[in-house]
Amino acid sequence: MIRCTDVRKTYRVGGRSVEALRGLSVDIPEAGFDAIMGRSGSGKSTLLHLLGALDRPDSGTIEVSGKRIDSLTEREATLYRRRDIGIVFQAYNLVPTMTAAENVQLPGLLGGEDPRFLRQRSAELLDRLGLAERANHRPEALSGGEQQRVAIARALLFKPPVLLADEPTGNLDSRSAAMVWKLLREIAAEEDLCVLMVTHEPEAASYCRRIFVVGDGMIRGVIDSEAEGGLDAGGVATRAQHLLGETE
Repeated sequence: MIRCTDVRKTYRVGGRSVEALRGLSVDIPEAGFDAIMGRSGSGKSTLLHLLGALDRPDSGTIEVSGKRIDSLTEREATLYRRRDIGIVFQAYNLVPTMTAAENVQLPGLLGGEDPRFLRQRSAELLDRLGLAERANHRPEALSGGEQQRVAIARALLFKPPVLLADEPTGNLDSRSAAMVWKLLREIAAEEDLCVLMVTHEPEAASYCRRIFVVGDGMIRGVIDSEAEGGLDAGGVATRAQHLLGETE
């Protein structure tokens, strides 16, 4: 589903070079709910932006669902983001003047898709995410958790094989956050979808099958929570500290 090989990315910040990714390689061959976990500045969000074709690597190769995306043209990248992948951000990025249903339909409206299909698909998704009764409400009338579920529904509009989530619960309270993590795990299983979540929270990562620990722009190791019968937040934190060499 996702394969990155020796990916490098350097930014210029205040006249100096900052290596965000230093030859990062990762292979996720099948669907499931996985996490990229690391501290601020570790390179995890840079990786997600590259997977979403929101930026390009300086070198290395990136494949998503068997397609090379590291050298897409701007038009190709736009079509890829609209059709081949779903992206959910910490900020919900909903249009305030549109209803929940209209926000879900937006990528299709921009692409000139059949309005009947869009109405049917948005209704199906909002019902699946427990928002059928909120379909005609605008974002201001929705809670943070409800707004994020609308954003997830929008990302799933065209049934992409891969869903990227960048700190999706950063603006939510603990109860709403747990609901979103459970929802993402269920969607990955029921839709045979590869859901890759970027997070710095061990609690969020504890809902995932595998956790790829990032440090200094490289994958430092993988925590296979599923193989260990499931790890709680404390177990994930301890394993991550060990992989990053932060234990005594």
